Amino acid sequence: MNDSIDSSTNVSSGLDDQRDALLQVLQSYGSCAVAFSGGVDSAVVAQAAQLALGDRSVAVTGTSDSLAEGELDNARKIAKQIGIRHLVLATNEFTDPRYTQNNKNRCFYCKTELYSQMTTHVNEWNVEILCNGTNADDLHDFRPGMIAADEHQVHSPLADCGLNKEAVRRLAQHWNLPVWDKPAMPCLSSRVAYGEQVTPERLKMIDAAEQLLKSFDLVDVRVRYHSGDMARIEIPLTMLPRIVEDNLRTIILTRFKEIGFRYITVDIEGFRSGSLNQLVSIDGLDLQSE
Repeated sequence: MNDSIDSSTNVSSGLDDQRDALLQVLQSYGSCAVAFSGGVDSAVVAQAAQLALGDRSVAVTGTSDSLAEGELDNARKIAKQIGIRHLVLATNEFTDPRYTQNNKNRCFYCKTELYSQMTTHVNEWNVEILCNGTNADDLHDFRPGMIAADEHQVHSPLADCGLNKEAVRRLAQHWNLPVWDKPAMPCLSSRVAYGEQVTPERLKMIDAAEQLLKSFDLVDVRVRYHSGDMARIEIPLTMLPRIVEDNLRTIILTRFKEIGFRYITVDIEGFRSGSLNQLVSIDGLDLQSE
C-alpha cells in the first residue's frame, strides 16, 4: 500500500482489515471516477479513493429530474469534506422511452445513461476505472442497474471487499462522514409503481410530498405514486399514530391535494425499502428482449 495511506488507526470489531482491503483495491485501480450520489455507500468509496489515489480520483454526481431536492447540495458538501475533486454531470434518461415507461428494468436504462456518459469523459478526467457504491448486501436485491455496471466494466469495490451495509456505515463513522447514519435515498423514480409512466411532473409531486412530511420530523418516509394520482405513504410503524392525528392529517391531506394527488393513503405495513419490488420476479428480468 502507498506509504501516504494512513491505516494505522484501529477500527473496532475487525473492520480494520476490510478498510485496508478497500484502500488497496482502490489503489490498484491507479485512477478512478466514482459514481457519487452523496449517500453513505458512495461517500465511503469516494473517501477511500481520495485516501488511496488523491488527485487521481474524481467523484461524479449525475443530475436529472429524478434527484430529490437538496441531494445535490448534500453531495457537494460531502465531496468538499472528503477533499475529492467533484464534478456534476447532467444525464438524459428522460429522453429514453424505455426508461419513462417504467417497466421492471427501468434502473438499467438510468444507469446505462450515467455510465455511458461517464465513459465518454474518462480521458478528459484523466482516469481509467469507473466504480460505484454497490455493497455486498445489494448483490441479493433486485437491482437491474448492476447489469448496466457489468456492461460498462464498472467496478464495485465495497462488494468486492465483502463490505455489507452495516460495515459501510461503521467505516463511514470511523472516517467522520456525516452521512454515516443517513437513511437510504434512492432516486425519486423508484417511488413510481411499475407500469405507471415516470414523468418530471410526477416526480416533483413525490418530492414535494416527501419534503412536507420531513418538515414534520417524519423520517424514513416514502411517498409511492400509484395509478390515478394516488399517494401511498410509508412511514415507520411507530409514527403511524402521529400521522393520523387530526391536525397533522388535515395539513397532509390539504397539501397533498394542492400538490396534485387525488387520493392519499397510509400503508399500515409501515416503511419498507424497495416495497414496489415485491411484485417483481428477479428470474423474470430479461433485458435482451427489449
